[in-house]
Amino acid sequence: MFTSAGCSGLYKAPLSKSLLLVPSALSILLTLLFQHYRKFFMYNLQAVKEDFQIWRLVCGRTVCLDLKDAFCSSLLIYNFRIFERRYGSRKFSSFLLGSWMLSALFDLLLVEVVQYVFGITISSLPSGFLGPLFALFVPFYCSIPRVQVTQILGHLSITNKTLVYILGLQLLTSGSYIWIVALSGLISGICYNSSVLKVHRVICIPSWVAKIFSWTLEPIFSTAEPSSEIRVGMGATVDIQRQQRMELLDRQIMLSQFAQMRRQRQQQGGMINWNRLFRPLRHRRNANYQDILQSEQDAPPPTEVSEEQVARLMEMGFSRGDALEALRASNNDLNVATNFLLQH
Repeated sequence: MFTSAGCSGLYKAPLSKSLLLVPSALSILLTLLFQHYRKFFMYNLQAVKEDFQIWRLVCGRTVCLDLKDAFCSSLLIYNFRIFERRYGSRKFSSFLLGSWMLSALFDLLLVEVVQYVFGITISSLPSGFLGPLFALFVPFYCSIPRVQVTQILGHLSITNKTLVYILGLQLLTSGSYIWIVALSGLISGICYNSSVLKVHRVICIPSWVAKIFSWTLEPIFSTAEPSSEIRVGMGATVDIQRQQRMELLDRQIMLSQFAQMRRQRQQQGGMINWNRLFRPLRHRRNANYQDILQSEQDAPPPTEVSEEQVARLMEMGFSRGDALEALRASNNDLNVATNFLLQH
């Protein structure tokens, strides 16, 4: 379920938490208790075009009336919370707002195209916060590194992104005309991410609005920082359990070394020695760290990192110096460097 090893829970993702809880709760209430109010949350395009019921765009494109769609949407929001951690709540909410507005426009255009080309009249589309969710697949595909987890039958690769794509496919096949919502969402995500169109400069959340929401809603949906003492989940085999414990130990070692480096940096100044922090992660399967220290002293200097990887980390908000040091320390592993920079 996790898109990144450094993302656990909903810490530093209050907007994702609100989108996970509020629409899901409304979907359950409308299904079980308030069924006579469901008609107000239908995404009725005919009522929007003919009766100018613009409010249906808000109600019909926020809450899922199908519990299966609500469940898949919640799982996707949970996985996409990494973007709120990377870019901050304001930039993340600006993307959601922009993609929501653009996908509403593309919904209307695609329905007209289908009616003109195929003669099919579509009066309503699946309800829910689906357009922005499909739009998030664009930055997910472009900016999240692909890391192979395992292989099936020796040829089919399973990566850290496979489950998210399966959830998207499940959501895509849940209704007759949901492909229109999916297509409009993908187009809106491409448009908002485009550096040529510069939509993100036009549609964004003002800073004063972001401050108001941070003062009012963030305390409600904020999540406490996860403790480093959380018990490791038990794997299916002894090897998996051993690997999980080693990973937890590595994280604890890195955190303690990072705290020591911060104290030294405050006293002496200068950059943090990232190579010392990443050493346990790169050599987690070797129990003798003293041999590793000796071998690294005799090793040649690290290879140069690519400017593309540095640019990706800088786009996430990290400085160029930290990006260079993290990539060199992680042997040019963008995923490992990103995870560590996100945690610190």
